[in-house]
Amino acid sequence: MKYTQLGRTGLKVSRLVLGTMNFGPQTNESESHALMDAALDAGVNFFDTANVYGWGENKGRTEEILGTWFAQGGDRRDKVVLATKVYGNMAADGEAWPNHDKLSALNIRRAVDASLKRLQTDHIDLYQFHHVDRSTPVEEIWQAIDVLIQQGKILYAGSSNFAGYKIAQANEVAKQRGSYGLVSEQCIYNLMERGAEMEVIPAAREYGLGVIPWSPLHGGLLGGALRKEREGGGARSTSGRSGEALADPKVRAQIQAYEDLLEKHGLEPGEAGLAWLLTRPGVTGPISGPRTREQLDSALRAVELELSDEVLTALDGIFPGPGPSPENFAW
Repeated sequence: MKYTQLGRTGLKVSRLVLGTMNFGPQTNESESHALMDAALDAGVNFFDTANVYGWGENKGRTEEILGTWFAQGGDRRDKVVLATKVYGNMAADGEAWPNHDKLSALNIRRAVDASLKRLQTDHIDLYQFHHVDRSTPVEEIWQAIDVLIQQGKILYAGSSNFAGYKIAQANEVAKQRGSYGLVSEQCIYNLMERGAEMEVIPAAREYGLGVIPWSPLHGGLLGGALRKEREGGGARSTSGRSGEALADPKVRAQIQAYEDLLEKHGLEPGEAGLAWLLTRPGVTGPISGPRTREQLDSALRAVELELSDEVLTALDGIFPGPGPSPENFAW
């Protein structure tokens, strides 16, 4: 496994992040435990989750699965850099109650204690804001975070789905308070969705945040969706967002060109999609959310994969980036 620093921190994390969103909804507890053991054995030390994972009536279930895994001992918790998130309402669907969501000091205090209990640990290494809260002053958010850091309940704070200017605003306010500020940004970023290159990633690099891409294969589209469709195993890869995207002839043509290119070079689409992200400036490591051991093994191979200049140039031709701002919309 390869490691890097998380943004400007001294924290060393693996260049592959184990995403746990499928643990519970798609992968049962024992299988989830086996995947975490395999990931740790392979050197993956960065695990990402969120308090709402489990979804619907089972919000919090994913954190509980991590908690029972940590409880098995064997230095599991000590070896893992644990990241979770706060923002969503944890009440059962249709039973939302005031102050049980977003980033008020009250909800942050409530949410972190609940996550710690589910995770069966005394601290969270990276506590991430799952979404921008437009109704809570940034000063209040940092006040709450500083208290948690002083209490030893969290070590670092990160953001997710923040615009570039929100990253700047958060860290400027942190600087004024003498707080450490955000150390990471988790954003959607992949070959098909490169909008983060305009302002989010430049802001993250300017302020010393590590970039953690989610949906690195764009919901399966970049994982060989058309090949699986032809082979009759693409029911999942061509459903939902992926299926809607493939209904667009232009998108379908892009994916076909992508798969043809990688076949020519003897590369697996899913592995190449992850490996491309590892070449991008500012990226700490993409989040891989495996449901099976086969998917985990594929993601692990991506870390060792080095794409040639020829392949990288061809990928830019198929999926051109937006270019920096303001040049992409002005002179």
